[in-house]
Amino acid sequence: MSEAGNPGTEKAVAYRVLARKYRPSNFSELIGQEPMVRTLTNAFATGRIAQAWMLTGVRGVGKTTTARILARALNYKTSTMDQPSVDLAVLGEHCQAIMEGRHVDVIEMDAASHTGIDDIRDIIERVRYAPVSARYKVYIIDEVHMLSTQAFNGLLKTLEEPPPHVKFIFATTEIRKVPITVLSRCQRFDLRRIDASALVAHLGSISAKEGISVDDDALAMVARAAEGSARDSLSILDQAIAHGGGTVTAEAVRAMLGLADRARIVDLFEHVMKGDVAAALGEFRAQYDTGADPAAVLTDLAEFNHLVTRLRFVPAAIDDASLSEDERQRGADFARALSVRVLSRTWQMLLKGIPEVQSSNRPVSAAEMVLIRLAHAADLPTLDEALKSLEGGYSAPGATPRSNGAPAGPGNGGGASAVAQARMPTGSGGGAQAMRLVETVPAPAAFVAPREPVQETPQVSVKSLADIVALADAQRDIAFKILVKRCMRLVRIEPGRIDVNLTDDAPKMLLNDLTTKLRAWTGRNWLVSLSKEEGGQTLAQIESAKRETAFLDAKSDPTVAAILARFPGAKIIDVRIPDAPEVDSDQADPPVEPAADDDEI
Repeated sequence: MSEAGNPGTEKAVAYRVLARKYRPSNFSELIGQEPMVRTLTNAFATGRIAQAWMLTGVRGVGKTTTARILARALNYKTSTMDQPSVDLAVLGEHCQAIMEGRHVDVIEMDAASHTGIDDIRDIIERVRYAPVSARYKVYIIDEVHMLSTQAFNGLLKTLEEPPPHVKFIFATTEIRKVPITVLSRCQRFDLRRIDASALVAHLGSISAKEGISVDDDALAMVARAAEGSARDSLSILDQAIAHGGGTVTAEAVRAMLGLADRARIVDLFEHVMKGDVAAALGEFRAQYDTGADPAAVLTDLAEFNHLVTRLRFVPAAIDDASLSEDERQRGADFARALSVRVLSRTWQMLLKGIPEVQSSNRPVSAAEMVLIRLAHAADLPTLDEALKSLEGGYSAPGATPRSNGAPAGPGNGGGASAVAQARMPTGSGGGAQAMRLVETVPAPAAFVAPREPVQETPQVSVKSLADIVALADAQRDIAFKILVKRCMRLVRIEPGRIDVNLTDDAPKMLLNDLTTKLRAWTGRNWLVSLSKEEGGQTLAQIESAKRETAFLDAKSDPTVAAILARFPGAKIIDVRIPDAPEVDSDQADPPVEPAADDDEI
């Protein structure tokens, strides 16, 4: 039997992935982009339709889809309406072809593969011609930041004054790479990441349409893994449906993505905060044996630590749809029991530990060492608590000294740390369990040597570029001294601020180097700005002009002229002005020296 006669084969060939099958076709189906939809609706209603739009955002938030919907709205035409409209409930004459990307007057170009000036030149030559059948000729350029500099420059004039029948729609994920000259000619829309609750509702609706049974926890996992991207969430859901054979469970999604069980992550967090190293390592090893990635476990642990910290200040965060019930209940309990200092320290240690695990040849061992450090730190006071305890004037409320069978005193570690007991409900529901929270008790008075007063760095007065050159000379920074002389033109200077204009051959990091060196040499912070004003001459130009003047003066001197005439072929090589002799204080005022350095002439 041929494949054409096999119904199963036909169905497989005709299958479309969920991301394409449920791609929005009008503005009402876009999720999470209400501000942009409202702006476009008002613009179309009042007839204030721009000539170019710039759509930016992370992957999968609807940039290309929005561009096609916008092209459809511009060319909307039905039997009863023949004008641009955002109300696209009824399919228009051009709508189907535009949404399928095959309309002759809606030209889509991928800038990643058409980056040169020749591609833009082709567009420029074709914009003069009227559209074939639609109202507007629409150019959709995706990943526009990939265009070359020459291509961007070639597009500027057409983009600023396009023919009335031409519209441009750009899409990019790297908005900072687009020249400001292009951005200033477009209306910019920043498409936001889609909220997890909106993604969960969207995925649930699609699952119902497909007749797929999906757990709520599974939808929350998919929404969390998508990181605000609708396309990513649908791709993960599509894979999960195939993985589960038509039924999507939380366990299947967890195994497919290599995620750790969120409830077990909470258990691991509890073991670490209690300082129970053995239990923490056992829980981590059990999660690893079930397929969890070590770096993913620590990343989930950091996310839960962030959740607990956030719940201390934003209790409404507990309503996040992507959270499991266990995360909501136990996260709120941890937020009430743990101090911000402890949570902040845990966060910092995890941020340093995760890259270690990712780059290690033995990620399991590296992850276990991170957990050991975290559990050990649970019994340690924070830095400010340790300093206060050493001063002898700090006593934490509810703190009780650690019982070790000996009185606290010198040699017994008393006074350095203590442990307070907080009653926490365990994950299994079997009664309350004590969690160790670090506090401190007053330490015995200790002799503190008097500290010498800190001598502040004297501030040096800088009133000109010559002063900066003198500082560089005093610091023996000859290379920087030469750059200041050759590449800087002074615009204005005042205490703590200097505005300069640079020559074309100035190094890119010169202003940063100037800021750093002035702070180090003068003992104060400086605001160094690049000015558009021309400014004065560089010190090198001033020195060159002085040298030329000195040569001319020397040549015009009668004595020098007589010497040159007496010795044919002689020429002036250099002109040097000797230092003025020292004058005693009781003598007459000394003559004024020329305003020049020794190496100027």
